[in-house]
Amino acid sequence: MPPLLATLDMDVAAFADKGEYERLLKRLQLEMLTVQQSYFRQKRRAVIVFEGPDAAGKGGAIKRMTERLDPRGVHVWPIGAPKEWEAGKHWLYRFWQRLPEPGTFAVFDRSWYGRVLVERVEKFAAKEEWERAYGEINAFESMLVADGVRLVKLLVWITKEEQRDRFRERLENPYKRWKLTPEDLRNRAGWKKYEQAFDDMLERTSTEAAPWHVIPGNRKWFARVEVLRTVIDVLRRGVDVELPPLDPEVKKLAGKVLGL
Repeated sequence: MPPLLATLDMDVAAFADKGEYERLLKRLQLEMLTVQQSYFRQKRRAVIVFEGPDAAGKGGAIKRMTERLDPRGVHVWPIGAPKEWEAGKHWLYRFWQRLPEPGTFAVFDRSWYGRVLVERVEKFAAKEEWERAYGEINAFESMLVADGVRLVKLLVWITKEEQRDRFRERLENPYKRWKLTPEDLRNRAGWKKYEQAFDDMLERTSTEAAPWHVIPGNRKWFARVEVLRTVIDVLRRGVDVELPPLDPEVKKLAGKVLGL
C-alpha cells in the first residue's frame, strides 16, 4: 500500500547536470518506443493514468513520455468536467468511450478518479455517490485488466510550497499564464481536503490488479525520468519486447527492387 502523502520522502536524488538528465531521458524514451512497437505488433492495449495536484507536472511528464512515440499509436485524453450530453449518462461512460484500440495506448491526464477527488471535495457529487465510486472504480479496473489491458496508475505529488512556487512562475511567465486558472487558486485553499481525498484514493483503490505508483514531483527532472521508468517496467512485464528480425521475404524483395 502506498504511504500517506504527508510521510512521502520528497528529498529525492538530483542529477549532476542537465546533460546527465537528458542522456538518461533519451535512453528511456527509446525504450518506451520499443515497448510501443511491441504492443503494436502483438495488438496489446495499455491505459496510463496520471493524477496529481494542480501544477504537479503531469503535462510535462506526459510530453516526455510520448514525444518519441508514433502518434498514431497513442492518444492523450485531457479530462475536465463532463460535457452536458455526458452528464446524463453513467459517470464512467465517457471513459469507456476513450479506451484504447488493439495495439495502442490511451493516456489519461486526469481520469475517472475525479469522482473521488474534485467531485468529492467541491461537492459536485453527493457523499453516497463518491463513496460508492471506490467500488465502481475497482470493478471497472478489474474488468480492464481481466480483458488484457495493461493498466499503469501514476500519482505525481508535490508539496504545497512547491505548488506556490510553480503558480508564481506561471504568473510571471507569459507563455505559461494560460495554465493558471481561477479554479486552480480556489482549489489551493482546500489543500488539506484534497490531500485527504488523495490518501483515501490510494488506500481504497490501490489493488493487486491495479496498484498506484506515487512519484515525488518536487524535482521535475526526477519525476519525468521516474514516470518513464515506472511505465516501461509495468508495460514490459511478461511481454516480448525484443525487436523482430528482418522478414526474409522483405529482404529478398528489397534485393530485387532496390538492388541491395
